[in-house]
Amino acid sequence: MPTLRALECLIAVLDAGSITEAAAVLHLSQPALSHQLAALEREIGAPVVERLPRGVRATVIGRAVEADARAALAAADRVIGGGRAAARGDGGRLRLACAETMTAGLLAPVLRKWLRHSPSVEISLVEAGSADELARLVESDRADLAIGPRPTRWTGAAEVIGEEDIVVVLPPGHRVADRDHLTFADLRDEPIVHFHPDNGLAVWLDTEAARHGVALAAVMRTRQAATAAQLAAAGLGIALVPVTALAAPLPGVLKRLRPNLSRDLLCLIGIPGDPLVRRFVADVLRRGIPTTAAVNAKLS
Repeated sequence: MPTLRALECLIAVLDAGSITEAAAVLHLSQPALSHQLAALEREIGAPVVERLPRGVRATVIGRAVEADARAALAAADRVIGGGRAAARGDGGRLRLACAETMTAGLLAPVLRKWLRHSPSVEISLVEAGSADELARLVESDRADLAIGPRPTRWTGAAEVIGEEDIVVVLPPGHRVADRDHLTFADLRDEPIVHFHPDNGLAVWLDTEAARHGVALAAVMRTRQAATAAQLAAAGLGIALVPVTALAAPLPGVLKRLRPNLSRDLLCLIGIPGDPLVRRFVADVLRRGIPTTAAVNAKLS
């Protein structure tokens, strides 16, 4: 198969009409350029240029391959240009995965910034119901970066975004709405707007409640934490919701748990050295999890 260098030499010679001038343009010696042409002619099995008393010209074979040679060189330029653009953050494709409870509250602001400032970067997003599913997406090379809670097992690169609190959402006028905080004991026998079993929050919250001797009584289930908060605020029950899922205005009452219930949120990174991935991770870390002050403003 001919090398790109040999094709570059052919096109330079055809454009210049002279081996001497083509060699000067490519910063090659004349013997080195002639060697490239000879290798191309051996590969094809026929001469591609004809030596004249003054200069050279393409043979019939040379004219036949000229268009494809130019196309191959243009394609190679696009490869290099696309790679450089991706390294600058001006192009490329970024495959993201995110816990479905966190997409709107945590990831959306970062995505909005990227769509505004790096519109040529193609971004795809897959949502997952559990941290372990997120880890599998990155491990199987279906995502370059995953954002969510800490998975059961992860041996790759990761960056801790921060610690996320879980809060209780009550309907207005609920019997415990005037308390400063709630415990799991306060939730015993209360109707809970819970999460679908496929959502990792369901198992985790059930496990944490069991540690406090409480079984959460699910009155209904949803996959989305934002939906759970809205349903609880509407009077269908009580919801335990991550702060990243809360969006103002919420017509409900928010209370902290005591002891505090929280979880680490991480960026699981498939290719740590990728410049595009590094830039996105940096923006996620810079954005961070809603601050305590921001949460306090929402809490009663």
